Amino acid sequence: MNTPKERILLVEYDPEVSDLISRQTLQPMGYRVEVVSGATQAIQEAVRFAPDVIIANLSLPGLSGKDLLVALSSQGLEVPVIVLAPKGMEGDVIQAFRLGAADFLGWPVREAEVVSAVERILKQVRARREREMLARQLNQTNQELQRRVRELTTIFAIGKAVISATDQQALFDKIVEGATFITEADAGWLLVRDERGKSFILRACRNVPNDMFAKLNQVFDDGLSSLVALSGEALSIHGDPLKRFKVVRIGQSALVVPVKVKKEVVGLLVVTRKEAHPFSNSQQALLEAVADYASISLVNARLFKALEERVNTLQQSADNAQVGERIKDEVLQQIREELSAPLLVIKGNADMLLGKEMGKLNTEQTNAVNVIQEKLKTILDIVAALTAMDASDSSKERSTINLTELTRQAINRFQPIARQNSAAITAELPSKPIMALADPGQISKVFDGLLSNAVKFSMPGARIKINLERSADNMAHVSVQDTGVGMDPQHLPHIFDEGYRIKGASGGRYGGVGISLSLVKEIVTSHRGKVWAESQPDQGSTFHFSLPSAGA
Repeated sequence: MNTPKERILLVEYDPEVSDLISRQTLQPMGYRVEVVSGATQAIQEAVRFAPDVIIANLSLPGLSGKDLLVALSSQGLEVPVIVLAPKGMEGDVIQAFRLGAADFLGWPVREAEVVSAVERILKQVRARREREMLARQLNQTNQELQRRVRELTTIFAIGKAVISATDQQALFDKIVEGATFITEADAGWLLVRDERGKSFILRACRNVPNDMFAKLNQVFDDGLSSLVALSGEALSIHGDPLKRFKVVRIGQSALVVPVKVKKEVVGLLVVTRKEAHPFSNSQQALLEAVADYASISLVNARLFKALEERVNTLQQSADNAQVGERIKDEVLQQIREELSAPLLVIKGNADMLLGKEMGKLNTEQTNAVNVIQEKLKTILDIVAALTAMDASDSSKERSTINLTELTRQAINRFQPIARQNSAAITAELPSKPIMALADPGQISKVFDGLLSNAVKFSMPGARIKINLERSADNMAHVSVQDTGVGMDPQHLPHIFDEGYRIKGASGGRYGGVGISLSLVKEIVTSHRGKVWAESQPDQGSTFHFSLPSAGA
């Protein structure tokens, strides 16, 4: 079965010539041939019939064949023209070629010459059309490749941002921007589930109405995403079915994909178009890839938050342990210093007794003094080798403590020591407990250090007063006031410095085993508190410290 061949327009006024070329020669070859007798008709028919080749007689009545070539060119009709001319019109034929003629047939002409000329021109037409078709296909392929490159570049950029971005909001904005780009959408937004409930929060949006943008970082329901949150499956919807949902005011076509972590929907990625043009399966697959990156970013954020909290906890424990070690070292040093001197004095007196400087001892007395010396040596060896505190003084993690009760315990511990120095401790405590977030062991050492310091520098009969209250800035405020020797105000900026000593300062009969003021400051500041002092010579001193309150 012959396939339809090309169309040929014959412009010839002589019926015999038309019949020879059209009916006898070209139509039997399978070509579709239209015949017109003049140039004006030929122009009209060229537009309607869209021929592949035109055969035109140069000697047409009215407008000539050359006029037809000019008219076709002016109309933008790029159709190859074979001119037909008798002998003697060689000059006209040359002009016709200059005007764009593709080939020439001399009259009288044989059938084989007509077929050969038509086939030759059509071969060129077919080659040109193939080139044009290949060029269109190449252009279309290039456009598709460029689109794919842009899509992959966008997804790559999102993936790179997921592993490198530290600003989560900027990352969410980039995810929404990439989602709208690769799906050729007009608007888009990202919803993230609130960890404390089942509602979803609008975390990022693009090209949305102002009233929707104002709800950023607030609970938001577009009426469609909740269905995807329940099903866990992507949803593409457009046209009339979308009119049932609130999202229709933003677009006529919508695509929603879930953001999942271990099959749990933790977010929703939504894109819309103003026109009711559905999203393709390829675009849905791309959006699901972006949703996977959003999932990774959410997991990374959770892990980073948990890691940060763990680091803070470990750092706090390390700080507590370090301060606890310093407390232990200082208290042990104080104990060694306070015990060593009186024990050495006792040993010296025992040596004097045995040396007969104080008179001769009988056998029983000598044996008793020898026992005393032996036990004193044991005690001195223990003091020299003392390197560890009782397990009850070990550092504890910070918790909500009753500072009022801790103050009472400190007073009970030091009241007997104060009485030995003929001093008394009084207190003004609130009726309701004052709570603080602190390490109770370390804060007890702060009380011990301040009370020890107050007793040490108080004269017999002195009064030491402790006051506990909640300050105007919601801090728990403690003050320890004594009526001791006091100090010049010039020392106040330095008394909490490590190793600082006031020349000529001397205490009462009690030496004290409390921690140093520098360690008191370190403990309080590590609890985000403050410490300071007030004093005047011979008017006593008042030491203050404050801690963040933990509630009523």
